[in-house]
Amino acid sequence: MYVDFIYYFNVERDFYTCHDVLEELWLEEGRDPFFQGLLQVAVGFYHLENENRRGAIKSMTAGLDKLMNSTEAVKMGIHLERLKKDVRRALLHLDDNIPINIKIIDLELERLVLRR
Repeated sequence: MYVDFIYYFNVERDFYTCHDVLEELWLEEGRDPFFQGLLQVAVGFYHLENENRRGAIKSMTAGLDKLMNSTEAVKMGIHLERLKKDVRRALLHLDDNIPINIKIIDLELERLVLRR
């Protein structure tokens, strides 16, 4: 599910599906704030695609707040610190619709995403 989330986020840019695939993992993992943060960021980009600026700001801000709880620079194979920076930048330049990717650090995770 995690691999699918990253694939849909980075490759397909299908933020609605991102939410669907990660929500199940979030529930299985006891509603971990890290997963919820990723979910909310994806929902924010979904809202942005649909020109719902208010929903985008609300979802991305909530997601970023949850991701800020993690102090690791790298978590679960991704460059979390860069993701937080990119989401902040996207929020500041919301009207420019800046695309971001989740930077994968773990080579095995990257291989699985590319193979997907």
